Amino acid sequence: MVFSSFTFLFLFLPAALALYFLAPGITAKNVVLTLLSLFFYAWGEPVWVALLALSAVIAYLCGLAVNRFRGRWFGTFAFVLALVVDLGILAGFKYLNFFIGNINLLFGLSVPKSPLALPIGISFYTFQTLSYVIDVRRGRVEVQRSFLRFLLFVSLFPQLIAGPIVRYSEVAPQLEDRHTSLRDFSQGAVRFACGLAKKVLIANYAGSAASSLLEGTVTGGTAVSGWLGILLYAFQIYFDFSGYSDMAIGLGRIFGFRYAENFDHPYVSLSITEFWRRWHMTLGSFFRDYVYIPLGGNRKGLPRQLLNMLVVWALTGFWHGASWNFVLWGLWFFVFLSVEKLIGLKRLEVIPSPIRLACTFFLVLLGWVLFYFTDLGSAWECVRDMFGANGFINGEARLALIQNLPLLALCAVGATPLASLCGRALQNSAERGALPFGLYAVPAMLFIAAILSACAVSLAGSSFNPFIYWNF
Repeated sequence: MVFSSFTFLFLFLPAALALYFLAPGITAKNVVLTLLSLFFYAWGEPVWVALLALSAVIAYLCGLAVNRFRGRWFGTFAFVLALVVDLGILAGFKYLNFFIGNINLLFGLSVPKSPLALPIGISFYTFQTLSYVIDVRRGRVEVQRSFLRFLLFVSLFPQLIAGPIVRYSEVAPQLEDRHTSLRDFSQGAVRFACGLAKKVLIANYAGSAASSLLEGTVTGGTAVSGWLGILLYAFQIYFDFSGYSDMAIGLGRIFGFRYAENFDHPYVSLSITEFWRRWHMTLGSFFRDYVYIPLGGNRKGLPRQLLNMLVVWALTGFWHGASWNFVLWGLWFFVFLSVEKLIGLKRLEVIPSPIRLACTFFLVLLGWVLFYFTDLGSAWECVRDMFGANGFINGEARLALIQNLPLLALCAVGATPLASLCGRALQNSAERGALPFGLYAVPAMLFIAAILSACAVSLAGSSFNPFIYWNF
């Protein structure tokens, strides 16, 4: 079930809110929310609900064993078992065919590929269960003894499909007890509406235009059509993914959960290092805490640090998809992060900010070419076209540029902190008493109604409505 669908917006969500808030206590609310989450997942993946439940059962039982037999061989065995099973399930469904294909190509074999489809959201809930077991072993969280609460943590539908990656430590107190005030509900609903608008009113249109332009680029586009296509794709993936994160954070707030932020206007970054501090922040922090630091981080000298970074960025790329283009995409950023590490960000500050902004965005755009095209030959053709191999502009490219200028302007403004600063100022005024909350809630409700109306009209007139990160 897609957040940006009539089924979710006008059937599932109203029913979920009614059932949840009518439930009498925290245990009943947890039961309702767990059942709703499993139904939400089963709507699109009825078979793989069992796999989700299996992952939860294994992590839950292994967490209990790790805690009960800490420092003893059985505790270590349970910990290793959890890692092997979780990573094995992820590898089997997501990466098995990748390895089979490469082995067949390398050795001239014809090993049949697995017919199993990739379960939606497996990369996200696998990382959540892994982080839980690891944190229990490290003694950073108390083990969860209620399977109901743990299953709710794993399956909670607002962030189940495409994140943000939620750590158990962040929501553990809220699994035990939580309350939703009128302010929480209102702010969560506004955040959800903003994310919905990003997705339906910006990302969908940018994605539709990008697809037609980039497909044309591969068959002989001009430099203008290539750059326009990849620019629109860059905006599509940002508004699509950050929009989903906004909707997840907003829904979580409505149900009493506080999720970590996942994006912080990455396209205004002045370096690649800053870009990755602002883009998909929960994934970056996961690899930092569970891969980079355990490998030694920056504590064992510069050569070892660069090797650790290489591992992290190869894994970051591979996490996004079982294809060489994603690995190369991760290594692309590793190269420039390493250069910035060697030069030093302080030294780069002598370069004027507009130049650093433009250079960073330029490198990010080239990276999105690798991300978009799973076929490396097509990616190379696109890059050649972007640098003028088939001419600078033609009539079709000129028309496409003119038609998409308003959308580009909207995307450019929306990708800056301007809109969020205005919203935060209004919210702060309400909380300081400059604007009574009752009055703040009225325009909030009107805003939500306007967004829902505009999105409904847009969805009714368009069939282009994918979530990019569902594939990961």
